[in-house]
Amino acid sequence: MSSHVVLLHAFPVNRHLWDAQVEYLTKAGYKVLAPDLAGFGESRRPEQPTLALMAEQALAHVSGPTVFAGLSMGGYILMEILRQAPDMVTGAIFMDTKASPDTEDGRAMRLRIVDEVLTSGNTEALAEAMLPNLLGRTTMAQRPEVVETVRRWIHSAPVEAVASAQRAMAQRPDSIPTLRTYEGPAVVLWGSEDTISPKADQEAMLAVMPQAAAREIPGAGHLSAVEAPEAVNDVLLEVLSDWHI
Repeated sequence: MSSHVVLLHAFPVNRHLWDAQVEYLTKAGYKVLAPDLAGFGESRRPEQPTLALMAEQALAHVSGPTVFAGLSMGGYILMEILRQAPDMVTGAIFMDTKASPDTEDGRAMRLRIVDEVLTSGNTEALAEAMLPNLLGRTTMAQRPEVVETVRRWIHSAPVEAVASAQRAMAQRPDSIPTLRTYEGPAVVLWGSEDTISPKADQEAMLAVMPQAAAREIPGAGHLSAVEAPEAVNDVLLEVLSDWHI
């Protein structure tokens, strides 16, 4: 097993989503990497981005078998890594994500967002539209500093990265067959107030990965890692210790 852990961030934020986890797990003795991906943060935007290219971008940061944790879009990238290079995954942590492809309405919504951000040239309207969905009701009501932090991250997201990531996610395949073939250690974690990837989506993944542990984070929405960092940290350390990684 490997002591390396790679954390794959959500859309439309960047690696700073994982700041609390990087600090906590590093202090616990793990080698932790949280790369910017797909044109967000300091990363390059792949030409004609797809999830396959995003997975290649993530794999370029590792040199051997690794534990991967992916939140939302990061989870989609992790599923793509399992298709491309399953031998590189010594443990898979799926956070606030889903294995099902977009519905037709979901694809249409993503493409509307693409048109809106490219027309406006900024992500300010996107931030205001997404915040009540990305964050749980508890965070929206009681954690104004988290709301402002996530708003700032979205405002800083390059328009072209937002557009290309939305197009890539709109075309993602059904990953249930991929998860069904994965037999390694796994965790499915979600915020109890997540309305983007609610409990039914988590149960669908758990149904095809009988080895996976289920962990629900109370009082968190879709961005559980930043909404309830202490609880998420505890789960990550628990499972890594159980896996003897």
